[in-house]
Amino acid sequence: MADDRVLQVTVSHGVATLTLDSPANRNALSRAMRAQLRAALADALADDAVRVVVLDHTGRVFCSGMDLSEAAGGAAEDQGVHEFPEILETVWRAPKPVVGAVRGPARAGGVGLLAACDVVVAAESATFAFSEVRLGIVPAVISAVVLPRMVPHVAHRLMLTGEVFEAAEALAGGLVDRVVAGDAVDEAVEVQTRALAAGAPAALAETKRLLRAGGLRGSFDELLATSARFFASEEGQEGIAAFREKRPARWVP
Repeated sequence: MADDRVLQVTVSHGVATLTLDSPANRNALSRAMRAQLRAALADALADDAVRVVVLDHTGRVFCSGMDLSEAAGGAAEDQGVHEFPEILETVWRAPKPVVGAVRGPARAGGVGLLAACDVVVAAESATFAFSEVRLGIVPAVISAVVLPRMVPHVAHRLMLTGEVFEAAEALAGGLVDRVVAGDAVDEAVEVQTRALAAGAPAALAETKRLLRAGGLRGSFDELLATSARFFASEEGQEGIAAFREKRPARWVP
């Protein structure tokens, strides 16, 4: 496998498993990750042998969100995040069920990726955070998939505070569907994929269409513009620099 691969894909017994495999940068949504994930999703959805898609990960972290090393400097139009809304919408509207498997921390865009899934299985040790506001940016794009899934007042508090929350709270808030011991994630995911694959393909696709009929929350074009504007803003660049330099941002009292 080429060294530039950051996503591993396997297909077995009707299940396509897309594994985020870039532990060196905490499986961040880098340009390479976004491109490979978008292509792998397209392939899996076009393959008649695939009945269910699973999003999994290697390493301790599920996904840390956007690769902040790529977001330092540049104007809003140069932030290079335009593929991410397409990825979220592809997962959200996919005619095949998508299962997320999270065994460790998920932050920002990583939480959005999970929120777009149909079923999310989380290890008890998994943690989550909408960390954007603490970096001077806005959870704009992911709000399109997070807000339809989560209990509104819970999402409101967690998006405003940016605080870390555990799997039990994610379950109560609607972000995840099953919480199990860390060594039971694979088994729980298999139970879900078997149950999903027992449905007829066309019936599953139409059922998912009906379930998603309410639509995404907000226009991705508008949300993307907001996100890119804050990434490029003075606050956004200061927050990214503070994160990389492991220091408090200037606005922290």
